[in-house]
Amino acid sequence: MPDNETLRLSQAVVPLLKGVVYRDQQEQTWQVLLERRAALADYVRVMGLGLEVDETEGYAFLRTLPESEFPEDLGPPPRLVPRRSLSFPVSLLLALLRRRLAEADADGSEPRLILTRAQIVDMIRHFLPETSNEARLFDRIDAHIDKVVQLGFLRQVKEHGQTWEVRRVLKAFVDAETLSDFEARLEEYAQVLTGGKES
Repeated sequence: MPDNETLRLSQAVVPLLKGVVYRDQQEQTWQVLLERRAALADYVRVMGLGLEVDETEGYAFLRTLPESEFPEDLGPPPRLVPRRSLSFPVSLLLALLRRRLAEADADGSEPRLILTRAQIVDMIRHFLPETSNEARLFDRIDAHIDKVVQLGFLRQVKEHGQTWEVRRVLKAFVDAETLSDFEARLEEYAQVLTGGKES
């Protein structure tokens, strides 16, 4: 029978294995996570995972440890957190959302970044292939938005209809260096996605 400490750890480990834990949505789990942070890190390490916690932004998640963390003769264990292959438009949308998050942080007026569907469409449509079928374009963009929601980087704000909150955990996956590289190559991306046509 598991002891009390193991049961306490499971209150945080199970939600972490399912995805990102947010302070504002899972207060009890967040409290256990902070109280048992070192023990949790040791616990998940045996599964080849690292615990990432950002107390300022209020989120925590598990990341696969790099191969260098394991003995050469054994190698890493099988991946528990799957790698996700993203389409080019979804990757682009993530970078655009990350840029908007950086701009919002620089402005400092609101703690949450809330975007409407129209704002997201305006952000990405310039970089998508031209089409005479607006409805098809919007359907494609909606599919990209849905994928980003599934990945956990957007959360629909129910009380506002077609609006989404950009989750701050995106900063951990699209870091400042990646964002800087994205800015440098933004027009190159536009050229690729529009088939080399000038906007």
